[in-house]
Amino acid sequence: MTSGGAGSMSDRPGLRGTPPRVLLLTVVVALTALVAAVVGLTVPVHLPPDDPLPPAARFGIAVAALALAQLARLRFRTSAGMVSITWGEAALIVCLYLVPAGWLPSAALLGTGLAWTAMSLLNDRRPALELVRIAASLTTAIALAISVATALGRPLLAAPTPALALALLAGSVTYLLATAWLGGMTLALRHGIPMGPPLLAALRGKLLMFVGNVAVGLAVVALLEIDPRWLLLLPPPLWLLQQTYRHRLRADQERRTWRAFAEATAALNQLDERGVATAAVTGALGLFGAEIVDVNVARGDGRWWRYRGDTGGRVVDREVGRPRPSDPGEQELVRPLAVGDAEVGELRVRFPRSALPSPRERDAVAAFSDALAAALHDAATHHELRVVTARSSYEAVHDPLTALLNRAAFLARGDQALRQLAHDHPVALLLLDINQFKEVNDTLGHAAGDQLLRLTATRLGALARTGDLLGRLGGDEFALLTSVPVLGDRTAPMAYALRQAREIAERLAAPTEVAGVRMSVEVSVGFVVADAATADLTELLRRADIAMYQAKEGGGSVAAYDGARDAASTDQLALLAELREALAADDQLVLALQPAVDLATGAPTGVEALIRWHHPRRGWLGPADFIRPVENSEQLGTFTRYVLDKALAVAASWAGEGLDVPISVNLSARSLLDPRLPAEIAEALRRHQVPPHRLVLEITETVVMSELEVIDEVLATLRSMGVQLAVDDFGTGFSSLTFLTRIAVDELKVDRSFVIRMTDSPEAAAIVRTTVGLAHELGLRVVAEGVETAEQRLALAELGCTAAQGYHFFKPMPADKIGAVLGSLRDSAESNVFPLRADGAS
Repeated sequence: MTSGGAGSMSDRPGLRGTPPRVLLLTVVVALTALVAAVVGLTVPVHLPPDDPLPPAARFGIAVAALALAQLARLRFRTSAGMVSITWGEAALIVCLYLVPAGWLPSAALLGTGLAWTAMSLLNDRRPALELVRIAASLTTAIALAISVATALGRPLLAAPTPALALALLAGSVTYLLATAWLGGMTLALRHGIPMGPPLLAALRGKLLMFVGNVAVGLAVVALLEIDPRWLLLLPPPLWLLQQTYRHRLRADQERRTWRAFAEATAALNQLDERGVATAAVTGALGLFGAEIVDVNVARGDGRWWRYRGDTGGRVVDREVGRPRPSDPGEQELVRPLAVGDAEVGELRVRFPRSALPSPRERDAVAAFSDALAAALHDAATHHELRVVTARSSYEAVHDPLTALLNRAAFLARGDQALRQLAHDHPVALLLLDINQFKEVNDTLGHAAGDQLLRLTATRLGALARTGDLLGRLGGDEFALLTSVPVLGDRTAPMAYALRQAREIAERLAAPTEVAGVRMSVEVSVGFVVADAATADLTELLRRADIAMYQAKEGGGSVAAYDGARDAASTDQLALLAELREALAADDQLVLALQPAVDLATGAPTGVEALIRWHHPRRGWLGPADFIRPVENSEQLGTFTRYVLDKALAVAASWAGEGLDVPISVNLSARSLLDPRLPAEIAEALRRHQVPPHRLVLEITETVVMSELEVIDEVLATLRSMGVQLAVDDFGTGFSSLTFLTRIAVDELKVDRSFVIRMTDSPEAAAIVRTTVGLAHELGLRVVAEGVETAEQRLALAELGCTAAQGYHFFKPMPADKIGAVLGSLRDSAESNVFPLRADGAS
């Protein structure tokens, strides 16, 4: 079993192009073979005295048998080159029986050398050094086999016995392994690849023939022992066996080839030219056992690019000229690559001289080139599509003249940048336009105007910091959004933005030349500073635009946004639109519940429902941030129903826990102008199965002081339903005592401003004392709001106030926690909850 080289230089005679390691191996093997041949000839020979064959005849038989074994070779291709398998084991067994063992190394060297030289002259054209290596390798393997076989027995003219068969079999196995190892080592050293794959491929291809060779060799020995004339019957069976070997090898190689073809073509399924071409080169090298593969790619711009790979696995690429038509020769297959009328490239596969392409391989190269052409065409199409998509995407968001962001992209990315910042992080938006830009266009032409715009964009880009957003909004208008560094001073963001606006105006005013005319570019800059969550970019642009025109009107170059001069703020409009979404989302408006407790027993006397807004962009908003716009909008009714529904749902859940605690909801003044309000509240109470007396509606003194008849009717209807009424912030109105004679209420809530100051202000303490006394006289419940200290609690108790709420007791808490708090208060109290309205009160 021998290996044929597939290296790029292996077909040249002499030493040039032979890898040093292969040359070293050849020298070592050749010396070993020569030593074995010389030493073998010196070993004493013991032939029978009456031997009918002279020694020269026996030596000639050995030379002829070993030569014929090589001439009847079968070849198959592996990824590393061609591998030849022969009848070497059969010839070895016959020669061990007929010829003295010491003669065989020299006979092998002569016979195999003559056989491979003849085959090289007639077919392979192998270099002389390659022939020396092959003959020396086979001689060395035979020498090793002889050593093993003679160590186990004396095969020369011995009678056939199991012991003789075992010795001959051991010698054959040694010959098989030695030739396979030397062939695999040669391929590994020549191509820089692991020895395992070619060694296993050779053994796998030889296995069936090895068994047949041993069987044929033993059969010949047996026939020679019985009657040599029986050998005349061997040629036909040997021919049939040879054809069987050839068919089996061809079937195995076809199966391996198509499997490798499928893998190689599947590897072409990539989206870029380099990936496809590299996979094609690598796949063709392994699939065809080629020594060089070139994939020449015709690119859309007219250039050609070559990807070349060799047996060492290296793939290099470079630009080349258009390939010229030429006669490829018998070693090379050239296939043009085209899809329809579109030229894609060219595939060149160079085979080693010792393994020229067969018709099947020509067909495989043709099929592979078609698959490669389609893959390269797809890769080129995908590349063009990526280029067009990237260009379209770029043009969709960039101004074609200045390459800055256009208006739509600036707005979208600006809003995204605002959402990524902390809600209270300050940002500055600077808006500028070029003064007398129209005059430049009219005087110098639009080309000069375009040049001026590009110059302005370049200077602005140099002034922008990393992370800033710069865009051209249209015409001569530019915008810059920047994140302001956070400092302790509240005025620092405004001062920072002012410095930046002035620097822009000064830098842009530096003299320059436009269309051959030296000029100074003057701009007007308006800027606005705001927290990231207070407005979207559209609103900030509107404010900056106002500031910019203030700068123009004021005759200066820079102006800051002045909210007092802006009569069209859209912030409240945006807030109302966002509230509509919050009401539909059902997860942004959240109740915060704060219990009021009896100052004597600690029992819960009620719970006030407060509303908080978890805004997705602005963060947590308290009632003061959004209630006033809601009260002045058409969404008030929807908002009121939403809060009532949430509060009654919480109150209904307490019934299962045995908690009979009322819940208070603040009611807007405008809500009382709706005559449908009592019916809506009644429906809500019925839906949640909450008794009317457990709902307390808190109203302000300004509502009660109204003389509108519809308000009196709404309040009267609510009281007739059993709903409780409480006056919130009592004591802050103009006629706090007068309204109590007009409207029947159930509870007074002392405003927190008096409670906080009562320990230090005699006036505040007097108002609290008077309010508590008045409530007792009228049979009303009185609750002090905003209790924050134990001192305030003690003072209220001394004044006779019976209930209070505030941070001293509990902060507002989520609905899922209030039930446990109320249950704990009830269980620890000495008595039950006081009724809201004293017995007999009107």
